[in-house]
Amino acid sequence: MPERGAAGPAAGGGAARRLSSVAASLRLLKALAREPGAHGISALARELGLAKSTVHRLASTLVSEGFVEQDSLDGRYRLGLALFALGTTVRRRMNVSIEAKPVLDALRDATGETVHLAALTEADVVYLYKLDGVHAVGPRTWLGMRRPAHCSAEGRVLLAHAPLAARHRALAAGLQPLTPRTETDPGRWTRALDTVRLAGHALDEGECEDDTRSVAAPVFDAQGQAVAAVGLTVPAARFTRKVQRALVPAVEQAGREISRRLGWAPDGV
Repeated sequence: MPERGAAGPAAGGGAARRLSSVAASLRLLKALAREPGAHGISALARELGLAKSTVHRLASTLVSEGFVEQDSLDGRYRLGLALFALGTTVRRRMNVSIEAKPVLDALRDATGETVHLAALTEADVVYLYKLDGVHAVGPRTWLGMRRPAHCSAEGRVLLAHAPLAARHRALAAGLQPLTPRTETDPGRWTRALDTVRLAGHALDEGECEDDTRSVAAPVFDAQGQAVAAVGLTVPAARFTRKVQRALVPAVEQAGREISRRLGWAPDGV
């Protein structure tokens, strides 16, 4: 008899079927994208090499999620607006990176330290852009790297300006301690976000990694939404109080400049 909790053949088969359904759904979306207009079930089934009943089931699921639309008259399928919304999100991040580049270049040149542009994704932040500092010793980060939002400077400054649902997601994911300095008490963590929102910047003083320190400021779009964060990361040995006092206003100014490039006007100015 299998041990309790062990994945037997049925469990493994179920997982395989779910993965197979995901792959088939993605193939269906690609098929709909290859040719403009609407597509019938029979044509899609032939193209994908699947049974019509399978294609109908996949299409119905995608319709319910808004990724596919069905014509009420002839029953044919086309791509839905949910995909447009996802694409717009990606395009917006691309626009932020483009507008941010000269400002980030200037920030790196002025400070000599490693600069990041980060965006919030679920309970993490992901680096959209990275510029290495001029020093021989620098942080171990890379483009596309993900860091927990609850303890990183970029994550906390974005959560401080995000809707409450984003904070709730971070709390639900857990305030995992990465170092002895990581704040794990939900009440203190929430109050700290309120302080960050008022201050206009966030500090990571060894909460994600013992040997690094970071400063981050928000980037707002034309609608006043915090869509990214400018972050500057420094080895702990170089992050003296004097250096902190110089870096904080530089990072805040970079955030404001990128925001202006995106159409943000503070206080309606």
